[in-house]
Amino acid sequence: MKSIKEIYRIGYGPSSSHTMGPRHAAQEFLRRAPHSAHNFEVVLYGSLAATGKGHMTDVAIEDVFTKAGKLLKITWEPNTFLPAHPNGMTLRAFNDEGENIYEMTVYSIGGGAIRIEGDKEELSPDIYTKDKLTDILEYCERTGKSYWEYVEECEGPDIWHYLHKVWETMKAAVERGITKEGRLPGPLNLRRKAAQYYIKATGFRDNIKSRGLTFSYALAVSEENASGGEIVTAPTCGSCGVLPGVLYHLWKSRDLPEMRVLRALATAGLIGNIVKQNASISGAEVGCQGEVGVACAMAAAAANQLFGGSPAQIEYAAEMGLEHHLGMTCDPVCGLVQIPCIERNAYAAARALDANIYSTFSDGGHRVSFDKLVQVMKETGHDLPSLYKETSTGGLAKDYKQM
Repeated sequence: MKSIKEIYRIGYGPSSSHTMGPRHAAQEFLRRAPHSAHNFEVVLYGSLAATGKGHMTDVAIEDVFTKAGKLLKITWEPNTFLPAHPNGMTLRAFNDEGENIYEMTVYSIGGGAIRIEGDKEELSPDIYTKDKLTDILEYCERTGKSYWEYVEECEGPDIWHYLHKVWETMKAAVERGITKEGRLPGPLNLRRKAAQYYIKATGFRDNIKSRGLTFSYALAVSEENASGGEIVTAPTCGSCGVLPGVLYHLWKSRDLPEMRVLRALATAGLIGNIVKQNASISGAEVGCQGEVGVACAMAAAAANQLFGGSPAQIEYAAEMGLEHHLGMTCDPVCGLVQIPCIERNAYAAARALDANIYSTFSDGGHRVSFDKLVQVMKETGHDLPSLYKETSTGGLAKDYKQM
């Protein structure tokens, strides 16, 4: 299992799989293509083509080629799915005579990561000796260690420097988002809500105030993502508001020291990493359960650790956070990461806090393990028809009329 740095990628929205991944693919292709190449073509397939315009896929790719002074043509093939992943793209380079002199097929597999077809090179090493939460829980129970200590053991002490940068980026996204008003880009003309929710929440007391602030912080980050702002994938751009929404609220309301928050981030990253290793965090592959569902599990685990949960209770909180998102479809209206994505982030942040409370009342014992749930999520995702997996052809996106 690879570093949690690959779960927490710092970049710009609105989509890790449809914006960050294709941008990375274009950069890598130009690095490898012959210098004699004159014209270029990028063919987008499946989900990348179906919702690429709403996700600004073409803008991200064109930006790379324009900066390199290259001529580019983008071809859209939404009804063609490559065999390895729904997010496929083929990049071609041509010489002055129009001959194809170099070609590369790439899959954007979620969270900003890419897989290059035929590339045997390991871009990053496996650094975790265990990739099942059951095994890690048993190790923690036997050694007396916490999940974050296992992360440090595998990653090394430098992980805290990286997580500090992650936390600073998350905080900045929240603090930008709760001050901005107006509409989000795109044809939906959707208004930002974070600032309103924040102001309204401050007028309430206790429980309602707490929930309202959590909503506002999660909305703030999700709206920044929808505007192409700088965020952290957690585990994706489309679900980037859940974890910072929970952590920022607990950090502010409990006056927590930063190191405790960083340890919670480490635990949350471990949860997301396990899902990515054994199933998927790609909405185009398994639906929104792999994005918002996994983000809820990560946030529930982080919150439970901050409240002093045992390793078993943390595992239970994560299991609940994901279990109650099983089967969630990915059906973004107009292909934008706005409806229902933004609202889902806010609601999942609240559910993560509920999962934390429920688990805290227990001793951590329960029947369905997190690992079993991850397997079920994978099977459920593969059984979902493609119209519910980031193609905007079914569900909420079907026959939507723009205002």
